[in-house]
Amino acid sequence: MTKLSQRINICSEWSGKFVSWLVLVLVLLVSYDVSMRYLFSSGSIALQEMEWHIFAVIFLMGAAYTFKHDDHVRLDLLYQSRFMNDYRRAWINLIGGIFMLLPFCVLIIYCAWPFVSLSFTSMEGSPDPGGLPYRWLLKAVIPAGFVLLALQGLGDILKNLGHILGDKA
Repeated sequence: MTKLSQRINICSEWSGKFVSWLVLVLVLLVSYDVSMRYLFSSGSIALQEMEWHIFAVIFLMGAAYTFKHDDHVRLDLLYQSRFMNDYRRAWINLIGGIFMLLPFCVLIIYCAWPFVSLSFTSMEGSPDPGGLPYRWLLKAVIPAGFVLLALQGLGDILKNLGHILGDKA
């Protein structure tokens, strides 16, 4: 169990490192776009679309990394109270992962697949003149991001299960 969880963590670390470089690319791209627009009155629809495409990739592909490092949003009123210990937190994480996170990820992957497939078969591009082609590539990031998140959820479930079983032994 522990080795599988560690391998999943390595995959999430890799996706997080990839996303961190995309953040730098996005900052440079936005800086260039703003400079061109306000200093030279020259804008590009393709450049603006590229900005939100990169932002979407950062958000979707970075979710697993964020979850791995426990930096995601959660309601901490109960979770961080003095009545909670590591054992109880492991149970909450285990139950939440099994009954909420994994089913939600599977649902999104299942529902996004026809969306991506239709976009691919029609070779969907930007409806704006001068926009980017191959919009299916961006749409394919939706199920890919949720696959990574589901994998990290599985890794977290295994980690918490190991913690629970270790405490009982």
